[in-house]
Amino acid sequence: MKDYQAADIRNFAVVGHASSGKTMLCEAMLACAGVINRMGSIAAGTTVSDYHVSEQQRQISVQASLLHLEWLNKKFNLLDCPGYTDFISEGLGALRVGDFALVVVNAAQGVGVGTDAVWKYATEDGIPKMIVLNGFDKEDTDFERLLNELREHFGTRVFPLSLPVDPGPGFHQLLDVIRSEVITYAGDQSGKFTEAPAAGALAERVTAMHKQLIEYIAEADDSLMEKWMEKGTLTEAELRAGLHAAVQKQSFVPVFCTAATNNIGVARLLDMIAKYGSSPVDRKTVAAQDAEGRECGVTLTGAETVCYVFKTMSEAQFGELSFFRIYSGQVKSGSELYNSDRRTTEKIGQLYLLNGKAREVAPALNAGDIGAVVKLKDTHTGNTLCSAKHPVALPKVVYPKPNIHAALKSVVKGEEDKIASGLAALHHEDPTFLHHVDSELHQTILSAQGELHLEVIADRLRRRFGVHVELHEPRVRYRETIRTKGDAKHRHKKQTGGSGQFAEVWMRIEPKPRDTGVEFIQSLVGQNVDRSFVPSVEKGVNKACEEGILAGYRVVDVQVDFYDGKMHPVDSKDIAFQIAGYFAFKESFTAARPCLLEPIHAVEIRIPEDCMGKVMGDLSSRRGKIQGMDVDGSFQVIKAHAPAKELYRYSSTLRSLTGGRGVHTEEFSHYEEMPRDAEAKIVEEYKKHRAEPNHHE
Repeated sequence: MKDYQAADIRNFAVVGHASSGKTMLCEAMLACAGVINRMGSIAAGTTVSDYHVSEQQRQISVQASLLHLEWLNKKFNLLDCPGYTDFISEGLGALRVGDFALVVVNAAQGVGVGTDAVWKYATEDGIPKMIVLNGFDKEDTDFERLLNELREHFGTRVFPLSLPVDPGPGFHQLLDVIRSEVITYAGDQSGKFTEAPAAGALAERVTAMHKQLIEYIAEADDSLMEKWMEKGTLTEAELRAGLHAAVQKQSFVPVFCTAATNNIGVARLLDMIAKYGSSPVDRKTVAAQDAEGRECGVTLTGAETVCYVFKTMSEAQFGELSFFRIYSGQVKSGSELYNSDRRTTEKIGQLYLLNGKAREVAPALNAGDIGAVVKLKDTHTGNTLCSAKHPVALPKVVYPKPNIHAALKSVVKGEEDKIASGLAALHHEDPTFLHHVDSELHQTILSAQGELHLEVIADRLRRRFGVHVELHEPRVRYRETIRTKGDAKHRHKKQTGGSGQFAEVWMRIEPKPRDTGVEFIQSLVGQNVDRSFVPSVEKGVNKACEEGILAGYRVVDVQVDFYDGKMHPVDSKDIAFQIAGYFAFKESFTAARPCLLEPIHAVEIRIPEDCMGKVMGDLSSRRGKIQGMDVDGSFQVIKAHAPAKELYRYSSTLRSLTGGRGVHTEEFSHYEEMPRDAEAKIVEEYKKHRAEPNHHE
């Protein structure tokens, strides 16, 4: 491939809700450009983008794939991103390094929650959007309804530059608004087409739309606005010259219509991107911080090299691969760059241009370009590589917090170290999942963006690191407390040859307000107990609180008063008062109407209106309590509280209840008392567990 300069490069992220046809659109683009001889298919697992085993098994994208092609003397770097929110990190990285977002919408299904999410992220990154309505060869497509829905979500400036003439099965004609032509496609996946001037009603429609388009273009450029005010129109040359600026300023959002599976509408889309799409020159300065943490700018024309690593992945064939975009300078194979985050120097090995798993060696890449490099020793997703003379750090992508959890269990003994190093390696590649060993629950907990995300991580662990692991429901952090006051007197006496043990502890306990913890006080009077034994009693109480009494969970929200007791001048010692304090607390706790508290999560659920009944019914079966409801465009937002126990695998249920259109977030809110029947079940399980012959305290 020839050497391209920034003005001739088009970097863009292909994003959108799951199953909108992004991968097939990218496949059609590669076919149009002659990168591939014939288009693959999702069902056969033969597309260029979806080449990972997990993608072919599930028939969905789980990683962002980097693709490139040449069109009208421009180089396109496409990032085909997964649609499922479980893999949002891939889309966020791609949007950060893209110069615009190509937002794909399924023509039959309309705007999904994933569409709204990527739109919001692209807006936050300050990049323009173009919309592709894909799949007009399917039944039940209604262009006008869809256009209204887009305008409802994204504003009235959403404007079609192509319209379907014959939507539905057999679709093969588009009305091209800029050229005032009807374009007829071969429909054989070749992408070939013929053009004819629009006539009759179609010509009238184009004329009316031209006026609106000219207005939008004039708004983006003062000199064009003056000409338009004078003449009431713009020449075709002026219109074309103003289109690029109008898209950059988003004075209108262009919409294109396609049927990617049959390669219809894709060649004209490529034309529009080559002629009017954003290039790195449109964002020639990006914000950064220097070595002292001061704000500074990185300029496209700067002499010093600055790159951002937006994705890392490990592959059996090549080892670790780092995907990067160059914001300034040039990257050459064999050069050295400084990692300003890790404060290490990296030797740049072989550079590649990618088309899925196909590699093309590149000796050097210029500012504005995107590529990949192998075997960097200590560089991870989000790191900046730059010239050591002028170290800077580009802002990192902020990823959403994971809100789905599972316990990872090793099936084979002795693999713990391999699992730990495997999880660490996978986290470096994908920062949106977290893992930790929970000392309270005695489980390794994985936290991810969704259940699919969890399953893919477990798959990668098994396949790449050869470990035997299973995902289980994590234990719930219940808590124990009391409803009323209680007291007890416990005497500990032990006499076995030599010095004995003696301590007597009198204790009163009472409930405290929620979330105030355990408070230990002493109100001893007189000389019955030496004050030096107070810490010993407290230690015993703390041990009992940590172990739990009712069902083995931590005790909270109790005030403990050590108010009297007895001691022996010889046999009383620290350990004796620890034991007496431990049992006095257990006995007083049992007498104070103990109960279990369960963690309650605040849940926010975004769903289409037609799913309300099903989702509300399911929520109430999970003991959910509605806290409020909002409307956001055509989506309903339900805010509720629900017990953590009832939310395990909730995202899968929500997905099936809403046909994949619903999403939710959840986070811990508070503890509250459990229903008696649910509590009894947990207490019973605990007693059974303790009665097992191999049970050890």
